Amino acid sequence: MLKKDYKKATLAELAELVGGTAVGDGALILNRVAPINLAAQGDITFVANPKYIAALESTDASAVIVNPDLGYDGSLARIEVASPYLAFAKVLTYMAVEPRVCQGIAEAAHVSGSAVIAEEVTISPGCYVGEKVSIGKGSFLAPGVVLGAGVTIGEDCLLHPGVVIREECRIGNRVILQPNAVIGSDGFGFAPDGEKYYKIPQVGIVVLEDDVEIGSCSCVDRAALGETLIRQGTKIDNGVQVGHNVEIGENSILVAHVAIAGSTVIGKHCTFGGQSGAIGHVKVGDNVTVVARGSVSTDVEGGQYIAGFPTMEHKDWLKASTSFARLPEMRRELSRLRKKIEELENRIERD
Repeated sequence: MLKKDYKKATLAELAELVGGTAVGDGALILNRVAPINLAAQGDITFVANPKYIAALESTDASAVIVNPDLGYDGSLARIEVASPYLAFAKVLTYMAVEPRVCQGIAEAAHVSGSAVIAEEVTISPGCYVGEKVSIGKGSFLAPGVVLGAGVTIGEDCLLHPGVVIREECRIGNRVILQPNAVIGSDGFGFAPDGEKYYKIPQVGIVVLEDDVEIGSCSCVDRAALGETLIRQGTKIDNGVQVGHNVEIGENSILVAHVAIAGSTVIGKHCTFGGQSGAIGHVKVGDNVTVVARGSVSTDVEGGQYIAGFPTMEHKDWLKASTSFARLPEMRRELSRLRKKIEELENRIERD
């Protein structure tokens, strides 16, 4: 939960928190974290991109988190650390986020008598907890969460308003589901039946391992048989579709509007940029980056940085894109060269 007021801290305290070095007055009291252009006296800001170093000359912030390799030697007190962006995240968590307070089970919530609820669980008004649901210690269900029969929720999970988890799905520890995320909806499976389609029952489940986060209005479909699996540490943005029987490896990133079709397997540490995707039944190796709007239509070996449709190495895609813009000019040049060759051939024949 967000604090009404930031927790104050000294420069030295924050430096110790992030494993950095305090430069300047270690006893300097800092009131909040703020962006460079909006910071006021008593605020701490951060710079992770060298192009913003110049902006530190005009900021009103009292301190900055910065990588020493960027060469900042101005008058601001600072915390020097290898990864300012990570340090910023830790400082913001420390100063602006407070632990959730257990509120118990609201009278206006429906909780089945067969559900197993651990200690320090919050179930807010309007929630529905079905038969034989299990909820681990410290988990928090915001208003309007729906848990189908047999769902398992791990410890310290945060389910925001409107989250739906359908029957038998399993959620690990410290999972965060943003508003209106849907876990375990039916996979899109229909068998042709003449001019009609026969619905294939989707009787599998979804498994979200520990430390997964799913964005608002994203859907992870249940498997036809077996599991749709999102491995630990993976983060999925808003408006993402993950089809049935997909497997996504640990610590991967799916940015907004990504669509992954059924039975595709994605390795660990992969990144899919906005509006990119993959057709069904393909395999993507570890450490692959798919640039925004890239479309994977064949298996991809690990370690590649790809773009376009069909996807190719990003550097090749850039060259192809540049060539595409020059196609009219290239056609005119080709036509001119053809005429010149014809003239030369005619001249040779006459000679």
